[in-house]
This record gives sequence, C-alpha cells and structure tokens, in this order.
Amino acid sequence: MTIPACHVEHLSKRYRIGSRQAAYGSLRDSISSATRSVVQAARRDRTVQSDEPSTFWALRDVSFRVEESEVLGIIGRNGAGKSTLLKVLAGITTPTEGRVTIHGRVGSLLEVGTGFHPELTGRENVFLNGAILGMRRREITQKFDDIVEFAEISAFLDTPVKRYSSGMYMRLAFSVAAHLEPDILIVDEVLAVGDAAFQQKSLSKMNSIAGDGRTVLFVSHNMLAIQDLCHRVVWMHDGQVHAEGLPEDVVGTYLRTSFSLLTEQEWPDTESAPGNNDIRLRLARVRPVNGSPNDRITIRTSFLIEFEYYLTFSEGFVQSTVNLHNEYGVLVFSAGDDHVRDPRGRPSLQGVIHESCLVPGDLLNDGMYRISVEIRTNGTTMHRQDDLLIFDVEDTLDRRVGWYGEWGGTVRPMLEWETTVMRNDH
Repeated sequence: MTIPACHVEHLSKRYRIGSRQAAYGSLRDSISSATRSVVQAARRDRTVQSDEPSTFWALRDVSFRVEESEVLGIIGRNGAGKSTLLKVLAGITTPTEGRVTIHGRVGSLLEVGTGFHPELTGRENVFLNGAILGMRRREITQKFDDIVEFAEISAFLDTPVKRYSSGMYMRLAFSVAAHLEPDILIVDEVLAVGDAAFQQKSLSKMNSIAGDGRTVLFVSHNMLAIQDLCHRVVWMHDGQVHAEGLPEDVVGTYLRTSFSLLTEQEWPDTESAPGNNDIRLRLARVRPVNGSPNDRITIRTSFLIEFEYYLTFSEGFVQSTVNLHNEYGVLVFSAGDDHVRDPRGRPSLQGVIHESCLVPGDLLNDGMYRISVEIRTNGTTMHRQDDLLIFDVEDTLDRRVGWYGEWGGTVRPMLEWETTVMRNDH
C-alpha cells in the first residue's frame, strides 16, 4: 500500500463550551491558545471518556486516507465538524484523541484574511502571509508578480488591506496560498466570497495543482464545484464520517436526505437566540405575498423573505444582506439593504429591527433553496446565520406550455418576447 498524503486515525476533538479556543482568532490568539493548551495538557486526565455538561465533541472517531494527487471534497451541513477537521489537519488546533499523519508541506486557507495585518499594504501582506504559510523570502519574491496578477489587485497593491473589500481580501489570500506550491492545499469555503469569474479561476487553479501531482482538501457548500473538482467525497455529520465515496454517489444522497423545509423560525428568548452581545435574531420566515409560511410557493409566486433582530449596537450604519443558494450550493443572488435609518435620516441602531425583501415571481427555477442572512456594521460582519430558512419552489402548469420541471440554469425568468413573421415577396 502506498504512503498516503494524509492519514487520519480515530480523530476526536472536544471543546469546552464558552472557551475562546472554540473560535477562530488572530495569530496572536492562536499562539496564546497554543500556550494555554500546553499548560492545560499537563493537568488533563486523558483517560476520562465521559462527556461533561460544559463540553461538546466537534469531532468523534474520524478516520480516512487521502492519497497523493487526490482531490478530496468534504461536505456536510453547518456544525458538522468540517472546519474543525481542517483546522486540525492544518496544525492550527490539536486533537483531543487520535492522530493525523501528513506527508509534505501544507498550505491552508481556512479564513479570509488569516495572517493579514490590516494596517499593512497588500504588498507587505504578501510577504507577511507568505512567511506565515512557510514560504522563504526568495520564493515569495520569485512568485510575487504571479501572485499579484492572479489576485487582480495590482492597482491597490500599496493600499492598506483594511481598505480592501472582502472579495479583494479573498483573492489575495487565495493567490498567496495557491502559489506556495504546497504538497497539500487545504481550502475551506472561501470561494463563496468572490465573484463567479474568480470562483471559476480559483477552481481551475486547484485543478491545476492536483494535475501537478499535489493533494487538495476542499470544503464547500457548492455541490457542483465538489462534483466537478473532486475525485472522492467525505460526508461529515455530527462530527463523524457519515459516508465517503464517489462524488456522484455521496453528493446525491446528501442532497436528498440532509435538508428538510424550514420556512419559519422564532426566538422569543433573547438569551438563547442566535447572535451575540450586539445583535440577536428574533424571527425569520419566507412566505408568499399576502400568505403564510405554510403556503405553497410556485415558480410564479412573488414571496417575501422577512427577519427581525434585536440590536444594541449604537454606532455607525447597519447593512443586511440576504444570500439565496439553490440545492446544489450555487449562489443564485445576494440582495442587501443599504442601512437602517430613522425618519430624520439619522442612524437608528437600537431596538427591534424588521427587514423584508420581496422576490418577484417568474424568477426562480424549480427546486429547493436555502437562505442565509448577514448583518454588518461599518463593513464588519456582526452576525451571519447560514441555512436560516429552507424552502421549495414548485413548478406549475398554470398558463405555461412546453417544458415542465427544472430548467437549465440557476433562474428561469419569464421575459418579454416579441415575435414577428416577416414575409418575403421576392
């Protein structure tokens, strides 16, 4: 048997609820966390297997192999353990139990802007980020022009990255990681930030990396990208490997069984509602105009996406964005409100905020859709809630002729057509 690029054996990861260790942080936080872990490890009794009320297992007895030059897709719903798994594989987090064996240099992109210093320019951050990812300065200098060209940020190269959009951040971070030429490239759902053209460019780059005999581990909610890029897929569920195999087999089963309709949610208790100290969700629903969340939505139905949240933040403007993905994980559209204001035109940033987005009929295709909501202030994300709502759009024969069911493409708008019969008398 050949030596695998990555071998995961009975891997488990336990977090203490409320610990800072459970969240992504800065490089400084990671170093501090690692120091605390060393001290705590000296006192930890690893023979204790019982679950404590204040802990949860993000991963439990995970085992699989990744061969050299293989592209492995990792799928699963939010909270399934995918990101925790990649953090362990990248060496950012230590496992509680089990072992990971890696053969080769690892380049990872687990969070947009990881390793970037906001006050430094794009040029300076290329060298900083490259060094963090293990590149020598001479290697960075040799690849610098290729990194900048791929990232498409040459006009902003000497601008502090704190002024970059999230898309610019992502393009530069991905470009540095991809041009590292690692033996193993680990990528976690960062392509959702970029536009369609750059997503395709990034997928092509990962395909090229795999074609050069290197290994790629790719987490994504985009099932079309998973099926197009990956040789094999691991499906994570509740911190365990639920299934693994060929993409067409695993993805098909995942889509058929993982999602149930969720057209309304409400959290009357602010303490247990999703969010943080600045913002808490109150309710969310999708419903036909003049209808209820239990009513059927067809391809011809105009419907509303509504949500409410408690807001205690007191400075700056608030912007809400709704992201609509189809059942394959493809982003159909993002729609955002500019900001919340009071009638006098000044920011109104405390109290219960109600948001409503109207989606016209004759736009969406037949199929299942998932809604995520992101709320920002002054360009910084306050809270993002994925899979907030899940609903079906059904085809109808009402006033339609021809093809019935799902059409090609992500949308199927009813556009205005005009047909003229031209007569040629000659």
